[in-house]
Amino acid sequence: MPAVVDEVIAGRFELEELVGKGGMSSVYRAQDRLLERTVAIKLLHEHYSRDEDYVERFRREARAAAQLSHPNIVTVIDRGEDSGRQFIVFEYIDGQNLKELIQSKGRLPVRTALELSIEAGHALAFAHQHGLVHRDVKPQNVLLGNGEVKVTDFGIARSADVQQGLTQTGTVLGTSDYIAPEQASGQPVSALSDVYSLGVVVYELLAGEPPYSGENFVAVAMQHVNDPVPSVAAVRPDVPLRLDAALRRAMAKDPGDRFASMADFVAELEAVLDNLGEPDSDRTTIMPPTTPSQPARARRPGRRRRLAPLLVLLVGLALIGSALGLYLGLRDDSGRGGAGPSGPVQLVASNAYDPEGDGQENDGLVANATDGNASTDWHTEHYRSAEFGNLKSGVGLVLDAGRAVSPDSITIASSTPGYTADIKAGASSNGPFDTVSNPLEVGSRTTFQLSVDPARRYYLIWITKLPGDTLRAAVNEVTIP
Repeated sequence: MPAVVDEVIAGRFELEELVGKGGMSSVYRAQDRLLERTVAIKLLHEHYSRDEDYVERFRREARAAAQLSHPNIVTVIDRGEDSGRQFIVFEYIDGQNLKELIQSKGRLPVRTALELSIEAGHALAFAHQHGLVHRDVKPQNVLLGNGEVKVTDFGIARSADVQQGLTQTGTVLGTSDYIAPEQASGQPVSALSDVYSLGVVVYELLAGEPPYSGENFVAVAMQHVNDPVPSVAAVRPDVPLRLDAALRRAMAKDPGDRFASMADFVAELEAVLDNLGEPDSDRTTIMPPTTPSQPARARRPGRRRRLAPLLVLLVGLALIGSALGLYLGLRDDSGRGGAGPSGPVQLVASNAYDPEGDGQENDGLVANATDGNASTDWHTEHYRSAEFGNLKSGVGLVLDAGRAVSPDSITIASSTPGYTADIKAGASSNGPFDTVSNPLEVGSRTTFQLSVDPARRYYLIWITKLPGDTLRAAVNEVTIP
């Protein structure tokens, strides 16, 4: 029979309140009479408890989740059976989940969204390293309590009819708002499916709503499979273009076009966070700090905190160097040679550019062109080289210098030498662009000499010709020497 409030499970856990219910299980807040503490207990629904396949999966995945000891993962305390009902006991998190936070606050500040997402990403990366794929990453499964982010519901499959996510072949799909295309298509799920879903979660934190919507599960799932990846910067202009590019890469339709791992995705989010300005009090407002009556587990010092003394020293040295440069008359304020009033320029690939086509050109791969890894690339879609010039005058990749600059040159490294390109510059990532270099045939490493006046922030690699039998042109890395 179904569990009821005040019932005692396994002679130990007294059910106090139903706090969540899904297609496969229900979750209660409960009192652990033995250790006198509040816990959360998940009970497998009675009809699934009679199915040995579901019972074994519930047991196996509870054992796997119990091995995940991480500060951002809800701890599994116990697992057992009572009168034929399977249950798992977790630590109880007294707080809201990310979905509730979005519903109450709307769009989150960029810094706050990044900080929360990075902690969730660390939890997922840790799980992947231990061979466990979540398969249902969504805001409802990211809990906020006592100043900490906690991911829950690791690997617990969900089952219902097709309207709730079960295909005719019996593949559990998860929640359609966040489902990876391969999962929606009934294909094998991997850690890269979690990368996709976390990308969707970050999008929602920034935009205030998921990227796709529809009347039912199937309608939304098919949008994940077929529709272009949306740009969060298009609905929220204050989102850094590097973050927009990272999300489009994380949500690429083909798993092979996404970040190679959750750890890589998190590293890119951390890089974006590092590039933001001074922190504010947004997160403190959203997630109040721990009170004396509720001591929290000591948090591991983050990468940014560990580097603080070194950063202070480097900033001090930089200020001294700047002052000496001014005194000696050696400072170059022209912005040429990759430097200017604000220091060296680092290009960040922001978006593909296809004004004569559908507006997109392998957008999910954009970040590869400036990720520091020459083995990854952004490349054009496949074209017949003989027909390329008839289809359009060109396609390209836009680079963001972060500010208006006038570099002397730009260098392109490519694994598909032989195509022709030139460099253009503009004040907007969407154009218009003016030509600032001569056209060159790109080799494995080619430097374009530029003539930029006035200074511009955005630079476009404009590909105009494909050689011979080449079907695509690749840009592996772009730098200002």
